[in-house]
Order: sequence, then structure tokens, then C-alpha cells
Amino acid sequence: MTKTKVRFAPSPTGDPHVGGIRTALFNWLFAKKEKGKFILRIEDTDQERCDETSVKTIRDSLKWLGLTIDEGPFFQSKRTTLYKKNLDKILKSGQAYKCFCSKERLDELRSYQKNSGLPPRYDKKCLKLKPEEIEQRIKKGEKYVVRLNIPKEGVVEFQDVIRGKIKFENKDLDDCILLKSDGFPTYHLANVIDDHDMEITHVIRAEEWLPSTPKHILLYQAFGFEPPKFAHLPLILGRDKKKLSKRHGSVSILQYRKDGYLPETLINFLVLLGWNPKTEEEFFTLEKLTEVFSLEGVNKAGAIFDLDKLNWLNGLYIRQKNIKDLADLGNTYLKKDYLIIAKKNKIDLIKLWQMAQERISTLKEINTLCDFVFEDIDYLTEILIPKKGSKTESIQTLELVKMKLEDLGEKQFEADELKQIFLDFIKEKGLKIGNVLWPFRVAVSGKRVSPDVFDMVSLFGREKTINKINQAIDKLSNL
Repeated sequence: MTKTKVRFAPSPTGDPHVGGIRTALFNWLFAKKEKGKFILRIEDTDQERCDETSVKTIRDSLKWLGLTIDEGPFFQSKRTTLYKKNLDKILKSGQAYKCFCSKERLDELRSYQKNSGLPPRYDKKCLKLKPEEIEQRIKKGEKYVVRLNIPKEGVVEFQDVIRGKIKFENKDLDDCILLKSDGFPTYHLANVIDDHDMEITHVIRAEEWLPSTPKHILLYQAFGFEPPKFAHLPLILGRDKKKLSKRHGSVSILQYRKDGYLPETLINFLVLLGWNPKTEEEFFTLEKLTEVFSLEGVNKAGAIFDLDKLNWLNGLYIRQKNIKDLADLGNTYLKKDYLIIAKKNKIDLIKLWQMAQERISTLKEINTLCDFVFEDIDYLTEILIPKKGSKTESIQTLELVKMKLEDLGEKQFEADELKQIFLDFIKEKGLKIGNVLWPFRVAVSGKRVSPDVFDMVSLFGREKTINKINQAIDKLSNL
């Protein structure tokens, strides 16, 4: 029995985005489920567009997500001898031919076809060239490409694992270029030869490659190769059901890491973009997915990328983290200045993360939510006054809060204990909880929206908290 082998074959033309990494994930999961191998192949035959740093970014992205590579990376630019050797065979058999048509002629042809309502197809003009004419033109130094000689009649049929039986009419296919004039193979040629040479059993790729599949199957037949099984994944769409772009959240996967998303979040989120577990379950670890994933569970319809859902999911994963692990990871997202201040003032960063854990969607948000811990916030005095409250009432409330804090010992400054003490105090005084906690919280944070006041007081300690309350009272008195 042939061992399952799949490949992730990105072009090194920039950072890997959501669509490409989703393809890598589905390939990796299928390989692990089938006890097979996951290969990384770099399709770098388009030398003009290659980015030297892209390969590192691709590998870093896979590593961050936990998608280990079994073989590779292999580079197509280093395998050109193999491609030309195989290409010579189908040139001799007439299943491929050399084309000398200039760009100007091809543009003219396309223009004529467009104006006449005809499909854009090469007209096979160079197929009629005699061997001696071809030889003479090459001797003159004329540049040429090599095209696949697709029959005008017949059909190409194949069984897609996700989409079922698919049929293409040969008359609708173009004689695609296999070898470019610079001597490098196109995607079509290198892809087919590599998949055969590397014994790839399943080609799992995006739906946008579906129109290329009949050309690839004809190439497999021309070479006498056994084609792999094909599975074309649904497109990822924005909320407007248009192809995913930057405005929908399609940025580099490593940008998500930089912004404070967790790798387990991305795995969980991406797998549900097109795959249905057939259960109500929404949370999956990578280990669990290797047990339950199947290509049969992949949908045909496009999947909607919902950034709000990603943020919601990341927030849930943050809240599930052990607080020490969260702090160890999260501290790397704190601004450098904040880390220096934290060290100098002996700020308890575990308490900082405890305070933020329930309120952030990404680790990077710590810098916005908790900036008041590290710097003085210049806030409008008016926000100290709750709705239906007054300046005088707010001053009186803060004076009561300060008095209570002064009565407490430092050992009582744990959040849960503080909360109970103040709730009892508020009840005893016959005050409304909101009318007390609103100015108290704003005085400590300087913000309309902030963490729980008792978490903040626990972090600051009594002395700093009282200082902040005194500042708030002064602001109100001068209003």
C-alpha cells in the first residue's frame, strides 16, 4: 500500500497569508491522520518575483503553528535539469512544441479574440513549424517557449475528493506554456514532475487551481505518470462574500503573532474555514484534529473569514491560559518602556495579567488597556461623575472610599477580599454600588473603560491608590 504523501508548495513571493496557511494546515492534518508525510516544496521558478526572506517567513509560520515538516524544503530552481529531461520526451513525441510567437503577436491575437467574443486561446500557429525551420530560428538566437499540445477534441474527467466528478472539454483548454523563454519551467510543468518524483499521493490545494487540473492530468498522461488524487479546498471569503483581501483581515500569519494572537487560536479558527466536524464541537487542539479531520468533512462552498469571531476565539483561549504561562508569554508584548518601569517600580506583572486576562482579545491590547499602570493618564474631570450623579456627590463618595482605604491594612489588599469589604461598606452606608464604584474606578484608572477596580487597587497598593483618589478629588474641586 502506497504511503500517503502530501505537499505544501508556496511561492516565495512574500509573507504567507491566511489562505496559504489554511492549505498547509489541511495538508498537514490529512498527512498525520493517514500516518503519512508532509513535504515543504518552494516553487521559486519565477525568479523575478522571489523574495529572499520569504522562505524563512514560511518556515517560521509553520513552526509557530506547530506544523512540523517531514521532508524539505525542496527548491524547484535547483531541479531544472530534471524538468528539461522530462520535457525533451514529450517534445519528441509531439505532445509539446516550441513556440516563437512574439508578445506583440500574442497581444494582437488576444485583442482579436476579445473583440470577436472568442475565448482567449493560443491558435497553435507554431505547431505547424517544420523541424528545420525550428532549428534555424534557434540558431539565429530567437527566443521561444514550450507549450503543451492539447487535443482539440475529447474531455478530461477526474474525481475530486471534495467536489466529486469534474469534467473539462479539451476545446476549452489553452496550450499552456511549460517552459518559459528564460529556461525556467512554469508552475504546470514543475508541479507535475515534482509531484510524481516526490511520490505525492494527494494534491490538496485551493479552488483557484481547479482550472489548471485538466492541463496537469493531460501532462501526467503525456509523461506516462499516474496522477495523484485531487482535493480542491473552498475559497476563503470576506463578510461581503468577495475574495479575501487585506481589508477583511488577510495579512501575514506572522502579523497575527505580532499582534498577540495565540497559535492554538489560529489553528482552531483556520480549520473551521471550510471544514465541518459534523458535531456541535467548536474547540479543537492540534492533537485532537489529527484524530478527527477528514477531507470528506471539507465543504464545497466558500468559507467566511470573520475577524470578530477570531478576536472572540482568541479572547477565550487567553482566558483559559494558566496565569503564569500567560504572563511569561504576554510580557513579550509589553512595550519596552513599560517593562523598564515595571522593573524599576517592582510592579507585579502576574497581577497585571490577572487584571487584564478577562478583558483582552489579543496580548498586544495589554498596552492600551493597562497604560495607566505605567504612565499618568490626563483625563477629563467630567468622567468621574456617574450618570444622574453630581460633582458634590462624587467628591463625597471618593472621600468615603479614601477613608475606608486608610482604615485597611496592606495585608487586606487582595482583590477578592477588597471587593467583599467594599460591598459590605456600601451596603452599610446605604449607597448605590454604581455611584460608588464608577468614580472609584475612574479615579484609579483615568478611563471610562478599565479593568475591575479591585484588581487595580490590589496591583497599586493602598498608598498609590489613595494618591490617585486625592488627585481625582482635587480635579473635581476645581471643576
